[in-house]
Amino acid sequence: MDKLVNVYFYGKRYQVPEDLTIMNAMEYAGYRLVRGCGCRHGFCGACATIYRIKGKNELKTCLACQTQVEEGMYVASLPFFPTDKRTYEIEKIRPEEQIMMQLYPEIYSCIGCNACTKACTQNLNVMQYIAYAQRGEFEKCAEESFDCVGCGICSARCPAGISHPMVGLLARRLTGKYIAPKAGHLEKRVEEINHGDYDELIEKIMNRPVEEMRELYNNREIEK
Repeated sequence: MDKLVNVYFYGKRYQVPEDLTIMNAMEYAGYRLVRGCGCRHGFCGACATIYRIKGKNELKTCLACQTQVEEGMYVASLPFFPTDKRTYEIEKIRPEEQIMMQLYPEIYSCIGCNACTKACTQNLNVMQYIAYAQRGEFEKCAEESFDCVGCGICSARCPAGISHPMVGLLARRLTGKYIAPKAGHLEKRVEEINHGDYDELIEKIMNRPVEEMRELYNNREIEK
């Protein structure tokens, strides 16, 4: 039998196998997860969670689908809250320093507390990419924020009210639209797809067994 550990979900104690993730442990304990769960593999950021270990004061943040339960873990899921995404048309803005001042002026109120970086579930240097955004270094901001899953924990911990994921997203969009070199082969492939050149191939692929598709994916040739 698996070793059991004591965990607390919303203040109630449960004994669950120690090798489960927080998300699986909650389901093991009888919770039916309808919200706060999506991809279950750390990509969607839906299961933002805070926890504390009994006897320790540090409050930690994580994604419930990635984090294994520990003895004496007190867990609470963060309710969904929307980050403050400003409205803009990418065709009408340019990668100029003042665009951040216009759309996300609160980034200039950053006090350098680094709470955002400490809270990040992806271990990103969040405060650094906000500093790049302040200076109009959009390409650096885009690269530093590239692995952001938009869970919003950084924003929840920010005393300046910065919507870090949205700042990073704007930097990546500006970089992709105006700064990064155009991928000529990609434009050509899109034209071919729109022309229907791959319709028959796509149909054949869709009719293949799932296991065969996994094998093809795992052994695909990856562009360097």
